[in-house]
Amino acid sequence: MPNDASTQPGSHDDPPPARARREQLVERVVALGVRDDRVLTALREVPRHLFVPDHDLEHAYGDHPLSIGHEATISQPSLVGIMSEALALSGHERVLEIGTGSGYQAAVLCRLAGHVHTVEVVPDLARRAAETLRALGCENVDVHTGDGWAGWPDAAPYDRVVVTAAPEVLPPALLEQLVSGGLLIVPVGSQAQDQRLERWRKDGDALYKQDLGAVRFVPMAHAATAPRA
Repeated sequence: MPNDASTQPGSHDDPPPARARREQLVERVVALGVRDDRVLTALREVPRHLFVPDHDLEHAYGDHPLSIGHEATISQPSLVGIMSEALALSGHERVLEIGTGSGYQAAVLCRLAGHVHTVEVVPDLARRAAETLRALGCENVDVHTGDGWAGWPDAAPYDRVVVTAAPEVLPPALLEQLVSGGLLIVPVGSQAQDQRLERWRKDGDALYKQDLGAVRFVPMAHAATAPRA
């Protein structure tokens, strides 16, 4: 069933200054062109400061990435909004996220999709994200530790796939695990070159790519090279 008021994550310690910061953040996201009301509502609801506990409210709600350790970052909030809107979610979809990180993008997705499987290569990050998501009542999110280059075949296929780190080339497994008619959002490119945010649509055996613009993400790690706890 689609997410509605009866299935939304529960309450949390949310001081008024945090709510005010989130409203300012949403205004910034709207100014950058995001119009999906469901995405904007999710950004208003998700307490980003709980995903970056070592930062004060000003930094937690700034429109920039922040380090979360293990050479990883929590994504720039406006990019989370842009990528979430690009997924064109109605509330019923099964979503695969590659690169759980802090869990912030998964917390947004849990309000927009039917079920989210999210894969993180660093065990400590996966553990911390799972704890935060559980505390926020994101019951439709399953956090897995694994190599995102392989996707998550155990729960495939998926209606949507979103990648929150940049591979130099698109991992074939992610397209293979996408249903016909599905969408994949991924930043592609090396750290030394321009990275482009790509949206792929699968139609039977045919694939169609759309360039959504320049971005900057940390590299997508293989399990053998990922930083460990």
